[in-house]
Amino acid sequence: MVHQLFTQAGIEVLAPAFSEIKSFEKGFAVLKSDKETDYRMIELLYLHHLKHLSENGFSYFVNPEGYIGKSTSYELGIAQATNVRCFFSEKISDHPAYIHNNFVMSPEALVGYINNNNSLPEPKTKRNEKKIHQLWQDLIVPGSVVAVGGIIEHYSFKQEKEVLLVKTHKWGGQYSVVGGKVRRNERLDDAFRREILEETGLKASIGEHICTFDQMKNSGYYLSGIHHIFVDKIARVESKKVRLNEEAQEYIWIPPSVALKELQIEPNARHTFELYSKISN
Repeated sequence: MVHQLFTQAGIEVLAPAFSEIKSFEKGFAVLKSDKETDYRMIELLYLHHLKHLSENGFSYFVNPEGYIGKSTSYELGIAQATNVRCFFSEKISDHPAYIHNNFVMSPEALVGYINNNNSLPEPKTKRNEKKIHQLWQDLIVPGSVVAVGGIIEHYSFKQEKEVLLVKTHKWGGQYSVVGGKVRRNERLDDAFRREILEETGLKASIGEHICTFDQMKNSGYYLSGIHHIFVDKIARVESKKVRLNEEAQEYIWIPPSVALKELQIEPNARHTFELYSKISN
């Protein structure tokens, strides 16, 4: 079986779980491992695994005689639109989807390619398909994530200015800044205020822009293969009473100059801190 072949080759199969088909109902295959009874829930739980695929992740479609069917057609459309590489055991015969010819390969051939090259095959486009390939690419959701965060300041006339850093498992126990992904149709300042409130319980006013940059190469982020764009700003708070949510395990208020010298700060946050130290002096 394909599942067993991939697993033996060291390829982690996220979904479906290794399970036999329990029944076919209205054209939908229900597996013995499926705990839900609502077809929509089963499908959405499966599709959520696409979010966890890195640049080395892929979907493999077993389609005997080229047939993929209605539910698999739905899965294919979402996988392609979210920029997940899709491979097929045979050329599709019942669906008008555009696929790369070199992505039609047996599971054995795909495993062999991965083992020999330590990577997935790159898509190849025929000369007479450049126009259709461009139309297909224009539909793909960008593979980038915009995150906003930055330096949270607190100071009074009686104390030296301090900044807030949090320690999180996402960065292997290193310190980082507070921040997170920008939601659809959300402005950067609104997203930063929301993230500060969610992660620390603090209400903040958003100040100057510090920097915008791609993720530092080999920074060790816990989700590899995703292109992150960081927009970092200065935020100011009037309270130091932090209430952490589940995203961080520890926090510290510390003078910025001391933080750079004494703390283990993950590479992206250190980049921001170094720029911040130049404009805040």
